[in-house]
Amino acid sequence: MYFLIRLFINTVALWVAIKTVSGITYTGGGLTLLLVALVFGALNAVVRPILKLLTFPLFLLSLGLFTLVLNALMLWMTSGISGTLDLGFRVSGFWPAFWGALVISIVSIVLSLFVRGE
Repeated sequence: MYFLIRLFINTVALWVAIKTVSGITYTGGGLTLLLVALVFGALNAVVRPILKLLTFPLFLLSLGLFTLVLNALMLWMTSGISGTLDLGFRVSGFWPAFWGALVISIVSIVLSLFVRGE
């Protein structure tokens, strides 16, 4: 059940980023956006920890601010995979990915406040 709640939170956060950040576009329906959120969640679960480990010195030097860059890269990678799968989600560059990742992080934090963890 917790997985479905996290998937819903990711979907809503992606939707808010699509609506508010110039350079992030989506041309599909609601069900397809769930698939984009699933791709985003899978990348964050599998690839992000590996990249965090490899870039650990940058995290230390930037006092954790490199997390924003890593989040942007995850969103940009989601765009690439979604393009390959023809899901209709596109991020047109690093800066839209950066601002979109920031919006997604904020929305996810706010929505997670209303959900109890396992």
